[in-house]
Amino acid sequence: MGKVVTFGEIMLRLKSPALERFFQSPSLEATFGGGEANVAVSLANYGMKTAFVTALPNNAIGEACLREVRGFGVDVSDIKMVDGRMGIYFLETGSNQRPSKVIYDRADSCIAKAPADLFDWKEILKDADWFHVTGITPAISQSAADLTLAAVKAAKEMGVKVSCDLNYRKNLWKYGKEAKEVMSEITKYVNVAIANEEDFQKSLGISAKSDVESGELDREVYKKIASTAMEMYPNLETVAITLRESKSADTNYWAACIYDGKEFYVSRRYAITDIVDRVGGGLIYGLNNYSTQGEALEFAVAASCLKHTISGDFNRVTVKEVESLMKGSGSGRVER
Repeated sequence: MGKVVTFGEIMLRLKSPALERFFQSPSLEATFGGGEANVAVSLANYGMKTAFVTALPNNAIGEACLREVRGFGVDVSDIKMVDGRMGIYFLETGSNQRPSKVIYDRADSCIAKAPADLFDWKEILKDADWFHVTGITPAISQSAADLTLAAVKAAKEMGVKVSCDLNYRKNLWKYGKEAKEVMSEITKYVNVAIANEEDFQKSLGISAKSDVESGELDREVYKKIASTAMEMYPNLETVAITLRESKSADTNYWAACIYDGKEFYVSRRYAITDIVDRVGGGLIYGLNNYSTQGEALEFAVAASCLKHTISGDFNRVTVKEVESLMKGSGSGRVER
């Protein structure tokens, strides 16, 4: 397979230490992260050729971020260094019945203000086989939404497969457009859609019958959701739905399902306790390296399960470790 290109905003992540409340102690842990960059890093970590596209401030913080992403083996040659600021998000990690909190400070960031002609998508995607975006970037600003739409249109014209994690974030849609209005247009150019039940409700107007606030998930409704999405968007080849049952901030049950218009497959269900951090995934790797969609999904769910044990936004597990968990090794015993 050729290169996987991802596009979106990467931010400075400022996290309170361990499980502390904000400024319980006078320090914050500084790292970088963002949904699309995380995918590029994970895929590079699994041995795939990847590139990440974004706009960063032309200052020491932007340069530090560039070095960080490059250090994982991701191609950063198409990242634009421009005048402006980097978006920031503050994270307070929850515990038990106290939920985690995220506070965004990303208004007027480099990506939010990037003009439509900043990126030459035909040049960027000329040697790409796969292009990945999320619903986070289009939520930031009208210009970011325009950039995302232009990118997926170019990918479609060039025959590059497009995946999109719908990723609805209610606190970001503040510039006068509703998520459904924007994401329904972007989804017309998508081959592989990834989402949870709330994402489908808020981004595409496809209702689920489960209660997303209760933490209890009814798997029976998900084939219908996936089928409806494929009927509404005939361009969709695959729909993957994440199934997270939240019992507390520390304990989740984690699974996913996948549908290609013919076969509906539900993955193994993992009980994840004592969560260290979230974020992760490996569906793109799975779809490009396994012969069945079931195996691809099992890889993605196992990879995400392991990511819950690692602090920070970036995944740091190997294919061998993921495949070991896929085969049933999840005791956590010391390996010597």
